[in-house]
Amino acid sequence: MAKWALITGAAKRIGKAIAEQLHNDGFNILIHYDQSQTDAVALMSKLNNVRPNSAKMLQADLSVQTGLSQLTLQIDALALPLSILINNASTFYPTPLGKTDYVAAQQLLTTNLLSPYLLAEHVAPTLKRHNGCIINLIDIHGKRPLKNHGLYSISKAALEMATLSLAQELAPDIRVNGIAPGAILWPEQSNDSSQDHVLTEIPLAKLGQAGDIAKLVSHLVSAPYISGQIIAVDGGRSAVGFTGA
Repeated sequence: MAKWALITGAAKRIGKAIAEQLHNDGFNILIHYDQSQTDAVALMSKLNNVRPNSAKMLQADLSVQTGLSQLTLQIDALALPLSILINNASTFYPTPLGKTDYVAAQQLLTTNLLSPYLLAEHVAPTLKRHNGCIINLIDIHGKRPLKNHGLYSISKAALEMATLSLAQELAPDIRVNGIAPGAILWPEQSNDSSQDHVLTEIPLAKLGQAGDIAKLVSHLVSAPYISGQIIAVDGGRSAVGFTGA
């Protein structure tokens, strides 16, 4: 029986690359999305054309409690042999000090921390039955804050601690690891000058690719003695220090 992997935020960018990699590795894929329905449908069709009935879609807004409840109900209704959870969905936007409001804080912390943690807790019994693992997508700015993105940085720092805590709480049945991407794909709002500055801080002097993350996910899924680790994929940027700008 084929095993299933649930990937949140799987319709585009890094999530899509992870979905395609794990599908190529032989896993069936649950594609979670929020607003990117067109991209999710295209990805599901592509995967099902390769291997019939190997991909399904789940829609939910993970920035609110009702969305998380909606997702868990859909998962329970499918009753699939889930063996992998990839918490990839994330919210990213600036929250300059002095201009932050409670709604923005709640949205960032719910999407980037609470939903991944509670989703992991919910699917843990299923993962346990199938020798499963959890991988959380964090950020190198979880260790060094990104200017004007304090709440985002805080949420990712908290997700890093949640990853370590889950690795302890769910052992020995479920392995939990984190991946901290650096400059993999430029944010949609970034400009040329900020991109050039970031590149000067990367020892490998180039932008990473979504496939770099997907390949590491593939490795961690098949590495039975790795748990409780946060692995940076950033071209060496965090090893030499950076401004966080």
